[in-house]
Amino acid sequence: MKIQITADLLDGLVLALLDRKDYYGYSLTQDMQQAISISESTMYPVLRRLKKNEFLTTYDKPYQGRNRRYYQITDAGREHLNRVRKMWVDYKGSLDEIFFGKKEEEISG
Repeated sequence: MKIQITADLLDGLVLALLDRKDYYGYSLTQDMQQAISISESTMYPVLRRLKKNEFLTTYDKPYQGRNRRYYQITDAGREHLNRVRKMWVDYKGSLDEIFFGKKEEEISG
């Protein structure tokens, strides 16, 4: 069974990876696949949307005679990432209460 990922959560996951380092598209997709099932055909529209919203920028870098397009988080992207992280913590806390009858602090502590 797969749990559906919302656009906000997907944006947050992409920005969280980009907050660690710059990525080119294929590499970013590979690292995302460690956590969720996502294809390149899904990833590139997400990257275009994030760029349009000025949450990331791009630059090209030569690699084996070709250019790779790298994605880099912006300050606005970091602000958006922090908002998504806050939404996630709140959402996860309310789900934990339903699943476990406790808040996260009580579960881990």
